[in-house]
Amino acid sequence: MRKLLICLAALLAGGTAAAQHQHGKPGAGAPEPFTAAPAFGPDGTLWLVRPTVDRIVVTHSRDLGKTFSQPVAVTPEPMNLDWGPDARARIAVDPKGGLVVTFAIFQDKRFNGRAFSARSSDNGASFTRPQPITADTTSQRFETVAIDPAGRVFAAWLDKRNVAPAVAAGRAYPGAALAYAWSDDGAAFGKTSIALDNTCECCRLGIAFAGPGRPVIAFRNIFDGSIRDHAVVAFKDTATPGPLRRVSVDDWKIEACPHQGPSLAIAPDGSEHVAWFTDGAARKGLFYARADSADAAFGPPRALSSPDRQPARPYLLADGQALHLVWKEFDGTRTQVRWQVSHDSGRTWSATRTVADTDDASDHPLLVAHAGHAYLSWLTKTQGYRLIPLEDQP
Repeated sequence: MRKLLICLAALLAGGTAAAQHQHGKPGAGAPEPFTAAPAFGPDGTLWLVRPTVDRIVVTHSRDLGKTFSQPVAVTPEPMNLDWGPDARARIAVDPKGGLVVTFAIFQDKRFNGRAFSARSSDNGASFTRPQPITADTTSQRFETVAIDPAGRVFAAWLDKRNVAPAVAAGRAYPGAALAYAWSDDGAAFGKTSIALDNTCECCRLGIAFAGPGRPVIAFRNIFDGSIRDHAVVAFKDTATPGPLRRVSVDDWKIEACPHQGPSLAIAPDGSEHVAWFTDGAARKGLFYARADSADAAFGPPRALSSPDRQPARPYLLADGQALHLVWKEFDGTRTQVRWQVSHDSGRTWSATRTVADTDDASDHPLLVAHAGHAYLSWLTKTQGYRLIPLEDQP
């Protein structure tokens, strides 16, 4: 146990102790996960979920990331964790301080996944044994969990259960289905429903809420001709996904996996905001667009950076009247996290600023907020984990 805790502590600090092992992964030389996902509790505690070589752990900080508790294992036994470039364990905190963790494993060398969830009701001291989010064993990946304004737990993921029946019936079935389920506590989810078929099968999802029981999901869809552009589905209620709305006609025709999913935020006025990467015929690089409401079309895309700076991994956060947007780009020497903020629902934006950089490997930049303050959450090999207040930037 002491050896395990030392290994976990080194991983939290950005050390490479866990990277010495390569077992249980599909394919030789597969990379280890290097991610950290944050969530604030109602009391201001910062919770962080991270993968080690073959386990999921959770730790917390009560001083805004300066120091962290000893890690607590969510997975009691080693598991074959999904290390995909857009995959990560997730954590959400309900209004009473209960923790919900979701993650996925690889079931085989064909990258078929299985999504799990676990719950802590004792302030992170222990977790329920992880349970599959759905009884179907075909494949689930890129699961995302979020708490709606009424405190219910919502999960969405990419699901392959409809592939085999379609093939047996002689029908082509590109991609995967967009699946979802609800839970009252996060320990067990109810019936799985399919919101849409034929989405891109290997990109992260973006989730936000238009109100209680009204999730909105942003995802990379497969349009006719294998065009993999982004779309949004806004639920009318807990069981009724609305129509697919295309975010932008980028015309990215590709018979492969981009591994670059979108980010989504919903402002207090109901406007929807999406940021994404594309390598399409119509445009290339990183872009942002807004829609006035869940029934409105998205406006013209706005470029966030020059394609020659390799911009990627955008993330949006609506925090009160402020809308924050970060992404990564490369200046030829260092990877930078760039930041813009809008105070008028995305109509105008501040000048772009660099808020962090590194000369080594790094996770995707994420955003998290508590008590009217927004923070960049970023994990790098060199500096370890950092929680950077955005409002204090010059």
